Amino acid sequence: MENTMTSDSLNFIEQIVDSDLKSGKHASVITRFPPEPNGYLHIGHVSAIFLNFSIAEKFGGKTNLRFDDTNPVKEDTEFVDSIINDIKWLGYKWDGEPLYASNYFDNLYEFAIQLIMEGKAFVDDCPVDQMREMRGVPTKPGTDSPFKTRTIEENLDLFQRMQAGEFEEGSRVLRAIIDMSSPNMHMRDPIMYRILKAHHHRTGDKWNIYPMYDFAHGISDSIENITHSLCTLEFEVHRPVYEWFNRELRIYEPLQIERSRINLNYTVVSKRKLLALVDGGFVTGWDDPRMPTISGMRRRGYTPESLKNFVIKAGISRRPSNIDISLLEFCVREDLNKKTARVMAVLNPLKVQLTNYPDDQVEQMESINNPEDPDGGSRTIPFSKHLLIEKEDFLEDAPKKFFRLAPGRMVRLKSGYIIQCDDFVKDPETGEVTELLCSYIPESRSGSDTSGLKVKGTIHWVSANHALEVEARLYDRLFKDPDPEAHKDEDGKSLDFINFVNEESLTKITAYVEPSLKTAKAGDQVQFMRKGYFCVDPDSTEDKLIFNRTVGLRDSWAKKQKK
Repeated sequence: MENTMTSDSLNFIEQIVDSDLKSGKHASVITRFPPEPNGYLHIGHVSAIFLNFSIAEKFGGKTNLRFDDTNPVKEDTEFVDSIINDIKWLGYKWDGEPLYASNYFDNLYEFAIQLIMEGKAFVDDCPVDQMREMRGVPTKPGTDSPFKTRTIEENLDLFQRMQAGEFEEGSRVLRAIIDMSSPNMHMRDPIMYRILKAHHHRTGDKWNIYPMYDFAHGISDSIENITHSLCTLEFEVHRPVYEWFNRELRIYEPLQIERSRINLNYTVVSKRKLLALVDGGFVTGWDDPRMPTISGMRRRGYTPESLKNFVIKAGISRRPSNIDISLLEFCVREDLNKKTARVMAVLNPLKVQLTNYPDDQVEQMESINNPEDPDGGSRTIPFSKHLLIEKEDFLEDAPKKFFRLAPGRMVRLKSGYIIQCDDFVKDPETGEVTELLCSYIPESRSGSDTSGLKVKGTIHWVSANHALEVEARLYDRLFKDPDPEAHKDEDGKSLDFINFVNEESLTKITAYVEPSLKTAKAGDQVQFMRKGYFCVDPDSTEDKLIFNRTVGLRDSWAKKQKK
């Protein structure tokens, strides 16, 4: 496919791809997304997924999904299934069937033997602590292992016996012979294989040894003819190792390109730390709506379009950056504003009695579903003598610029009538206002108002006798500190990020919603007028609907940009 885009429209990675295609270095583009199936995907993976798939799409190429399943101790088919579901939900399709690094275990084993036979790898018996000490520091050369002088025949015999299961875990490793004086610590005779007598979710008990990432990754890319291997900046120091293995094995050499990762405040994305949140009971699971996992964000009500737009706005570059979570919230709000119906829900109810409204009368009020969507249609809402409004929409002693209900003041009920507060009832013990006594203006019905009255305030409501009682889960940020991983104690030791978990990140309340939501099902999204965007939770039943607050209506990010 001919590429007609100008370099001005491309990010730095796309410029490299564009140049490689125009120069004839590659006839087509092949990228890959290589997740390790040891946890659920998170917001950082959205960037990687978007980048790999969008570049392939833009240049008429293809993307492989390849699971980096080289550590059976931490991997599980549950994670494989969740990753596949997340990528599909984001709207991407990989080329062919999912691939696995384990597909290439036989190839990797033979390549390891090749390096042994060429005197470029040896079996080391040193304990891990000793190997770490011998590696030294970047400013000083490391020390060769005393086992580095083993003969090719001895190394080959020991490696084959490692695979045969003769040795205990941790007793031996296979290391490459590169350069113990390199300032790049990853080049100091890196480990290629370790003994792991663990059951693998795909290969069963065939292998007693498993390859390390730095050995397996580049070779897997080579086998799949990946043209551009896209990584985050922490893999830049691994690139010389990546290139060394492919070069020494004399196989096809893909190009590794690094970019900065997305660092989102009030968030942690380390799988180890996310697992600690799950195991510690700070969240209900990997798909808890407070988690930065794709499954958690989906359950909360985030949309694929909003996540992709967030990645676009965050940008692709080599410069590390910290992204404000309010940008993500802005993108979610912007997308949901276009597509969700506006419905009425009261989260903190106050009773209203219309004293001059007929006792048994019920009217159906028509309300537009979404003013942003011309094809969104409308629905009817029952209106009766007894209503519920938000407590915050009434003040006993209101200032002049309070345009909601107060004694003697009028307000319009959305899609209903203008009402006036004539009196109110208080709880004699607490002094709290429990009910408003109001009168409605019969001539002021929305759509056919002949009253001539002008009021400045409009509030939402539900009919008390028709409203559905539901559970609303109000989510706040999971951490109360913007950088929960950055703190140290007086001795300079890192403080546990768990110390900064927000104990009030979830509030469950009983709310009342209009009856049009009776048939809502898991995943349905709506805007509760004046309250925010909500999504029906999978925990909902026929008898009890549960709504997760996706994001509030307040646009804090956009306001920051205008300052």
